[in-house]
Amino acid sequence: MHIAAVLYEGDQGATVDALLADVAYQLRGSGWKLAGVVQALGAPRKSRCEMMLEDLATGACIETTDRLGPSASGCRLDTEALEDSAGLAASALDPDTRLVVINRFGKRETEGAGFRSMIENAVVLDVPVLVGLKRMHLDAWTHFVGGEPLLLPHYRDEVLRWCEAAASAGPPA
Repeated sequence: MHIAAVLYEGDQGATVDALLADVAYQLRGSGWKLAGVVQALGAPRKSRCEMMLEDLATGACIETTDRLGPSASGCRLDTEALEDSAGLAASALDPDTRLVVINRFGKRETEGAGFRSMIENAVVLDVPVLVGLKRMHLDAWTHFVGGEPLLLPHYRDEVLRWCEAAASAGPPA
């Protein structure tokens, strides 16, 4: 199983979003067939809670923020939009996919929803998976991967090296 996460603290989410998008865009620009989603960079945001996911196979962007109105407080995820995004991304996954990138293994994935089934399908197909992982979900991630997880540093070159090695390695022994 070739699966790795970039672990981050609560205030590092935007940095990891940018890192994963940068890695994905570079690999896609080099001709890699990718599946999954990254935070759409450059999308206008009115708050840190707004999220626009870009499907890596099609370039389609889906807003996953639930608009609750001006008096609402806190961040709100539009779970229906997230599931739509997960379905779109999963439809691009096949044995020719070189890498799956998921911007977050978050609350929905810990509950068995979101991109969880896509990650499982990628593992079955021996397609490497790279995710962003907030520290608060580390225990759920450890349980999900079934052992000590591979955690990558916040260094672009090291993440790219892992992606290239994992995609070249073939099925794990």
